[in-house]
Amino acid sequence: MSEAVRAFFDGLAKGGGRMLRQVSGTVRFDLRYPDRVDFWLVRIDQGRITVSRGEAADTDTVICTDEQLFLRMAHGEIKPVPAWLRNDFTADGEFRFVMLLERLFAPPPDAHHPREVAGRQHPRALAECRQPPPGEAAPPTRDGESR
Repeated sequence: MSEAVRAFFDGLAKGGGRMLRQVSGTVRFDLRYPDRVDFWLVRIDQGRITVSRGEAADTDTVICTDEQLFLRMAHGEIKPVPAWLRNDFTADGEFRFVMLLERLFAPPPDAHHPREVAGRQHPRALAECRQPPPGEAAPPTRDGESR
């Protein structure tokens, strides 16, 4: 097992799943190497994540991939759902956990929130959206006066 894989799973367990507060279930990652397969079991309980090593017969979803693709997804270089659609990795079990992989893995390195991008590209349009249409009074402020 590589240190990068161990670091990812350690960080996942320490960081928790703030984006997974309403999720519970288990996902086993079968990471293929040339000479072996490593098994990582991720248990999610209302956003609390625990990670263990080894096989588990009772899992909701099994993700099978090689270490290189796994690390590229973990670092945000490849989005999991399109990779799954291309058959770059296999998933057996509940499909919702394939969709949730994007919450477990890092966002792409150059990712930005859509509002942040829109504000940079169209600052005047955003400012105009906040102003009332011509001829209409501005909504009152907290103290009851118009703006």
